[in-house]
Amino acid sequence: MNRRQRAGPTPTEVDGIAYNNAPPNLRRPPHPTIQYQPFNIIPIHDLLVDHPSTRYPEVRAAASALRAVEDLRKPPFHRWLNDYDLLDWLGLFFGFQNDSVRNQREHLVLHLANSQMRLNPPPQNAAVLDFSLVRKFRKKLLSNYSLWCSFLGKRSRVKLHASRRNTDELRRELLYISLYLLIWGEAANLRFMPECICYIFHNMAHELNLILDDHIDPETGRSYLPHFSGENAFLNNVVKPLYDNVKAEVEISKRGSKPHSAWRNYDDLNEYFWNKRCFKSLKWPLDLRSNYFYTAGKAKKVGKTGFVEQRSFWNVFRSFDRLWVLLFLFLQAMIIVALEGTEFPWQALARRDVQVKMLTLFITWSALRLLQSILDAGTQYSLLSRETWGLGVRMLLKSMVAMAWIVVFSVFYARIWSQKDRDLGRWSFDANQRILVFLKATFVFVCPELLAIVLFILPWIRNVLEEADFWPMPWITWWFHTRIFVGRGVREGLVSNMKYGLFWLMVLASKFAFSYILQIRPLMDPTRALLNLRVDYSWHEFFNNTNKLAVLVLWLPVFVIYLVDLHIWYSVWSSIAGASIGLFSHLGEIRNIGQLRLRFQFFASALQFNLKPDEQLSTVPVITLLNKLKDAAHRVKLRYGLGLPHGKMESSQVEATRFAMIWNEIMVSMREEDLLSDREVELLELPPNCWEIRVIRWPSILLCNELLLSVSQAQAMASDSDRRLWLKICKFEYRRCAIIESYDSIKYLLLHHVVKYGTEEHSIVTRLFLEMDHYIMIGKFTAYYNLTLLPKIHKKLITLLELLLDPDRDTSAVVNVLQALYELGVREFPRAKKTMTQLREEGLALKNPNTDAGFLFENAIELPDAEDIFFYRQLRRLHTLLTSRDSMHNVPINKEARRRIAFFSNSLFMNMPRAPQVEKMMAFSVLTPYYDEDVIYGTTKLQTPDEDGISILFYLQKIYEDEWNNFIERMRREGLEDDRDIWTTKVKELRFWASYRGQTLSRTVRGMMYYYRALKMLAFLDSASEMDIRAGSHEIASHGSMTWSNNWDGYGSARGAPSRTLSRAGSSVSLLYKGHEFGGAMMKFTYVLTCQVYGIHKMAGDSRAEEILSLMKNNEALRVAYVDEVHVDRDEVEYYSVLVKFDQQLHREVEIYRIKLPGPVKLGEGKPENQNHAIIFTRGDAVQTIDMNQDNYFEEALKMRNLLEEFNNYYGIRKPTILGVRENIFTGSVSSLAWFMSAQETSFVTLGQRVLANLLKVRMHYGHPDVFDRFWFLSRGGLSKASKLINLSEDIFAGFNCTLRGGNVTHHEYIQVGKGRDVGLNQIAMFEAKVASGNGEQVLSRDVYRLGHRLDFFRMLSVFYSTVGVYFNTMMVVVSIYTFLWGRLYLALSGVEKAAMSQSGNNAAVGAIVNEQFVIQIGLFTALPMIMENSLEHGFLPAVWDFLKMQLQLASLFYTFSMGTRTHYFGRTILHGGAKYRATGRGFVVEHKKFAENYRLYSRSHFVKAIELGVILIVYASHSPLPTGTFVYIAMSISSWFLVVSWIMAPFVFNPSGFDWLKTVYDFDDFLNWIWYASGVSTKADRSWETWWLTQFIVIFSLVLALGLMMKFTKFVVFDLLTSALAFIPTGWGIILIAQVLRPFLQTTVVWETLVSLARLYDMMLGMIVMAPVALLSWMPGFQSMQTRILFNEGFSRGLQISQLLSGRNSHLERD
Repeated sequence: MNRRQRAGPTPTEVDGIAYNNAPPNLRRPPHPTIQYQPFNIIPIHDLLVDHPSTRYPEVRAAASALRAVEDLRKPPFHRWLNDYDLLDWLGLFFGFQNDSVRNQREHLVLHLANSQMRLNPPPQNAAVLDFSLVRKFRKKLLSNYSLWCSFLGKRSRVKLHASRRNTDELRRELLYISLYLLIWGEAANLRFMPECICYIFHNMAHELNLILDDHIDPETGRSYLPHFSGENAFLNNVVKPLYDNVKAEVEISKRGSKPHSAWRNYDDLNEYFWNKRCFKSLKWPLDLRSNYFYTAGKAKKVGKTGFVEQRSFWNVFRSFDRLWVLLFLFLQAMIIVALEGTEFPWQALARRDVQVKMLTLFITWSALRLLQSILDAGTQYSLLSRETWGLGVRMLLKSMVAMAWIVVFSVFYARIWSQKDRDLGRWSFDANQRILVFLKATFVFVCPELLAIVLFILPWIRNVLEEADFWPMPWITWWFHTRIFVGRGVREGLVSNMKYGLFWLMVLASKFAFSYILQIRPLMDPTRALLNLRVDYSWHEFFNNTNKLAVLVLWLPVFVIYLVDLHIWYSVWSSIAGASIGLFSHLGEIRNIGQLRLRFQFFASALQFNLKPDEQLSTVPVITLLNKLKDAAHRVKLRYGLGLPHGKMESSQVEATRFAMIWNEIMVSMREEDLLSDREVELLELPPNCWEIRVIRWPSILLCNELLLSVSQAQAMASDSDRRLWLKICKFEYRRCAIIESYDSIKYLLLHHVVKYGTEEHSIVTRLFLEMDHYIMIGKFTAYYNLTLLPKIHKKLITLLELLLDPDRDTSAVVNVLQALYELGVREFPRAKKTMTQLREEGLALKNPNTDAGFLFENAIELPDAEDIFFYRQLRRLHTLLTSRDSMHNVPINKEARRRIAFFSNSLFMNMPRAPQVEKMMAFSVLTPYYDEDVIYGTTKLQTPDEDGISILFYLQKIYEDEWNNFIERMRREGLEDDRDIWTTKVKELRFWASYRGQTLSRTVRGMMYYYRALKMLAFLDSASEMDIRAGSHEIASHGSMTWSNNWDGYGSARGAPSRTLSRAGSSVSLLYKGHEFGGAMMKFTYVLTCQVYGIHKMAGDSRAEEILSLMKNNEALRVAYVDEVHVDRDEVEYYSVLVKFDQQLHREVEIYRIKLPGPVKLGEGKPENQNHAIIFTRGDAVQTIDMNQDNYFEEALKMRNLLEEFNNYYGIRKPTILGVRENIFTGSVSSLAWFMSAQETSFVTLGQRVLANLLKVRMHYGHPDVFDRFWFLSRGGLSKASKLINLSEDIFAGFNCTLRGGNVTHHEYIQVGKGRDVGLNQIAMFEAKVASGNGEQVLSRDVYRLGHRLDFFRMLSVFYSTVGVYFNTMMVVVSIYTFLWGRLYLALSGVEKAAMSQSGNNAAVGAIVNEQFVIQIGLFTALPMIMENSLEHGFLPAVWDFLKMQLQLASLFYTFSMGTRTHYFGRTILHGGAKYRATGRGFVVEHKKFAENYRLYSRSHFVKAIELGVILIVYASHSPLPTGTFVYIAMSISSWFLVVSWIMAPFVFNPSGFDWLKTVYDFDDFLNWIWYASGVSTKADRSWETWWLTQFIVIFSLVLALGLMMKFTKFVVFDLLTSALAFIPTGWGIILIAQVLRPFLQTTVVWETLVSLARLYDMMLGMIVMAPVALLSWMPGFQSMQTRILFNEGFSRGLQISQLLSGRNSHLERD
């Protein structure tokens, strides 16, 4: 803990560091006579300081507007300084903290300046703040406050005149904005309570108005003053009491362990402000005696508000009652129709009897309404109080009305049949009249539903009505729902309604057709047969002379599957829809490098089109529409290869150089990441314009083999004309460019680098090329020259280049080759042979060959300097063009590099907004919460081997072998002479290389800082003139060919290049920066790391603090926010939110802001609380939430400007408030398990979210790379919710909140962000447990309930089947297996099955139940999204092959096991709680997990259930009359046996060395030691079985007890002695479970020790049962190697020697 005094921390000094990534004017030390004051982004305290941001007049305009305080009344009791502004004025009047004022000043100035930059058209005077901009911002910032005032019927305290635009009005606008930001900035945890902040602002704005209006206080007779002022007055008098109230509720909850209904969470406390009573109760200043506060006492304190969370599965029905009503009514209707036995259902519906029977649906519907009203009353009774009596009245009336409808419909229905009976069984007029009466009643009953259908077709009317706040509306809607602030006006537009409505109609039609044909109708005959079956029961049957229980057993699994299979049809149709949307979005059109080669020339134009700002932007609607049409036409041309886009890209054009700069920078970034080798960079880069080459110098991989083909072509067409030959060649653009570039390069090489200028040989070579140019120009080249000699010339040229590249530099050999070329080119190549005299006359021979000058070229050679890197790079390129014989489809070798290049190139052909200039783009921040994970891997962690002898570094070297080789190549280039010295000379670089392959903070920081790097480059290209581009290209070329950094330090920046021959500049484009690029990038981007315990790490000397400091040191746009704990005295602790950065001038960490908090930050869930405390330090219009295990890519960062423009586009009837971004799972290559998880996640984050956003309009926020409209969320509760446990899955609640408050979530797939996932089975299981537990809590939440009731019917279906419905249906699949097996066991033991077989030869009943097994197996269709997405992006055959490979690697085993994990934790959480955050570690999984650890983790969730199902299957097989070898038995039981095997064996199949005999023996010993270890007070669960056993939840009263009872009631035979003994085993297990439930009563009795011993015996027995097959497979030869192959198959395909890995052979690079 940080134990220090109140004074600020002493920053750490860091000396001797060069900062080449800093702006030029920041590298100079401060002037000795001027006191330097650290600042965050812009020096708002002194705009005259030399800083890149102060060059913008918009910054000065915003700051100047805030200083309009001259005529305002000055705060009394405070010294007023001349440089104070409006925020200082508010701070002094209302008691805001000084650092909070400074923080919000920069926040506001930065936003206003950025907004003014974006104005289009720009204002006439940029130095004056635009009034309309300020008003627009105020409306957006206070929009939630305005809605709140309207909702409560209160007049807004924002007093402005809509028509005035003078200085006073501007100042008032700024004052209201500043006041809200200052309140929000100090609100701490209250930021999760947006309407509470509205209440505070409402009252403080009133006080502000009184001050501005010079109101006289009637009590004092003086000018009005706020109720509180002075130091920290706002914090102490407003925030602290409300915070203490939240804290008290958390303490009451015992950190969430008490039921949700027993305490108030953030939502309860916030929703108190949705009622006018808050004004009467709380008053202003806050009345601490109010019953809102905990100080009022338990009896008087306000309880739950708005909703009560109760643990029950009935919540699934309550929240989505319309879905279940639909399913139950259709089931009843299908049974009625099927009972008629007609061939087609419409034949039955034509019968009047069936039509009348259908009227019973309304009785069922009324009963379901009654059930809903009873559930509402039973769960929400805690809301009743004297103030909410109307809610109780409505609950009572709803139940009474539902019962009345049941009575009415029942009476009317009975009267219909009675009338028919009176009419002798015919449908008379009177009977029909009674039917008409019934139908009239039904019309009244369904009127609300008919109205809902009308409003669905006219959604704008519903939105207007719901958002209307005039007085009749609450009374009109009172019957249907409680009036709440959220969930109003959330309907989509008509087009969206029609799209997702049609989708769900197709899903429902498929489901009900399937259910009727294959589920309901086939069961009719077996049901009749069972009811008429004579059975000699083997036990006492409770239903005499009937087989009703057998019929129930028959129907129960059918009913369960009926409820589940709608999800299967949803998966099928969403896969089809998602693939179709992706297809029309042009996903997967470029799937590999080969396809990129075909479209690269169009790709260059596409890059220019998307990334180069549009100079013609205009706000005129007509022009905007024309521009859109023009852009669409241009995209079509690019996408389908129409026209000649390369025509504008020749080397004489500036566009080619721009494109080359961007493309080469992408290659540089990949080389820095070691995805490419030096040679691959040369092959992929676009060289700068040099050597007087007349065409675009395409990457070498595009030109490879083209020259050889053209030589062959020319040789074959030697007798044809120039025109015909050239037309043939020009059919291939790359071939044309290869020929021209090779010719120009050879010419330049000979004339400028090889043959000495001024010599006679130089003039001969010059004359030779002039002659060839002449014949080419007049079209007589083929006529004059013999093209059949081209292969010989080609061969000699290659020899020449190889000699020039040879380090030995053999000059005589060069002379010989030149002489040979001279003979070929001058004497043999021309068709007409010339004499020596003619050659001398034409200047093609030496004038006087007999002089002492020597032979030809002997003294005319002048080779370039061996240190001329640029020359030799061009020479290597020319050599590649001349010699390459293959297509280089394997360049680059690295699969990740190939994937990234293909995705980036494909994305540029997709639809995206045009990019604005950097100055005109939206500003944004990135926010990453961090707690105590790895920052950089330490040397000890990298070197230390595990029990198998495998170190992390050795593992990474094998998994990423090509990247390791590239890293070693880079280190050698930077001075590494011996690879064994890497641990001494390059240890820092080695640590970063390893860290960038893990899920570390350094990897995330490097990725996010690509935004800053990209913005600097784009800012330069935006402002660069043609002269800058041309001169820059030559400057880059003159600085050497290597454009990537040899001193890349892993932090996303470049340091000063060391003085070595092969040194390379930090970045090709960075050489050209003029300084303003840094200012533009800093104003548009900020990265905030919210390292909550950074201060504690610093005080403890933790290495992670030093590593985070290093990250700040090397990334100037990086800021770190942390919570500082200051111990004032023994018992008092003060908490501060602190923002620090590394100051580039002072060369040390500096503290920028220190804002005092009312108490500890963490009152709820950790991650959202961590985000919340740091969000006040973010800047910009948008904020991207990034987790600590994510990555980013430079090429993707280039498209961020395009993505942010999406906020300006309408999607449906609303603009987006959350921009969803695609994720790439980068951990898929580590192991087979990682691949399975990656495939599952990839289909969800691509196809799944594509459908949710673009079709169903229910995409929520799933965390990670989504981009938020920052100011929209700022006033609506923040980026997530934080109540303990209920908001465990905190991210999705931001999406719920967004949807309920009228936001819009979109999804965009032209940009991606990297994401790491868990790679080991135990890690994956803990992750699945967390998500399943979070979904269990969601079932209880008010957000899900409101979404289920406030959205239209079809969107409600979408919400259910995309959130909690996934887990509920997974659980129901498991329940269906239980019901099926228990039903089969009942039929076998009771004698029904035997009687059915003896009396029915075809056993129709059994066949019908077997059909249900096939229904269960239809679950394979849930893999369809994965196959469809892979087909879309990689092709159909690769997708099918991947799917088959996954099955061979036992993917089904893994997915079935995961199903058990989700089922267990989802069900347990709903019934018993226990949800918690589970840290998975995110590390590499190469070590073997012991059996005891697996048993602790999986015994209750998998092993016990699997053994139970296995016992049922064995007992059934022994008692069933069905032969066990028949098809019926096998088809009926195979899926159940597969589930049993999966749940028992998966933890060992996917455990490294899981079937190693020696480890199995050690694991057994360890398990027994754990079982018998004595328990103690401090003994942990991983040491003692008893400690672990006492902590286990009792989830399900095991049904095996029923097995014991059933087997005891069967008729006795001698063989059944063993069976009866077996029955006592599950009975004993049931007794133990009961004892655990009754533990508080039994623990003090003598029985308890006996029960503990019995439980130990059972766990030992269960462990041995599980261990038995593992031991058997371990003993059998070959299984260990097979298991290794299955687990690491992906590694095998990447060349990984896994046998070496598992044998622990150390790398030759590891230090002894």
